[in-house]
Amino acid sequence: MQERQGLTGAPGGTARARRPWRYRAGRPRAGAAVRGAAAACVLLAGGTALAGCAQKAAATASIQLGTAYVEVPTSGGTTEAYLVIRNNGPADRLTSARTSVGGRVTFRAPTRPGSATMRTIPDIGIPADSLFRLSPDSAHLLITGAGPMKGGTQISLTLVFAKGGTVSVEAEVTNPESGGSSYFLN
Repeated sequence: MQERQGLTGAPGGTARARRPWRYRAGRPRAGAAVRGAAAACVLLAGGTALAGCAQKAAATASIQLGTAYVEVPTSGGTTEAYLVIRNNGPADRLTSARTSVGGRVTFRAPTRPGSATMRTIPDIGIPADSLFRLSPDSAHLLITGAGPMKGGTQISLTLVFAKGGTVSVEAEVTNPESGGSSYFLN
């Protein structure tokens, strides 16, 4: 027992002669441990940051917005917006939208397949690996109370997806009745 008293600082209480490393009494070997812990933290933080970047890039790339049109508002400032959404990832949901000209955006869909009667819905389901069209006879955006929009100009639509994040697209303000572009032609 007396033999071991002088070796309490040594790991396991074994004799110094059996150590393959150099032991210095009174000087703990914390430097190597601290450097190892610091290196592990740097690797962990770097790996987490890279994983976050990859996740953000993957989420952003999974949703792509195509051709977008907004009809010139009727009297009362109500209009509808139509666009093409390409989902290259898992099934997702369009949860909210806003415009660069303000107003309120709600989602509308037919009450039943083939019906011309529309109802407000809380979100729009976007199937996995698909091309989904928001059109006059299916789910689409209803814009109320927005600022002035003239035919031939553009506004920004910003869409928020449950998994795909926030994506924006420029939408052309059209007036199909006066010969402007029409969603149906594209």
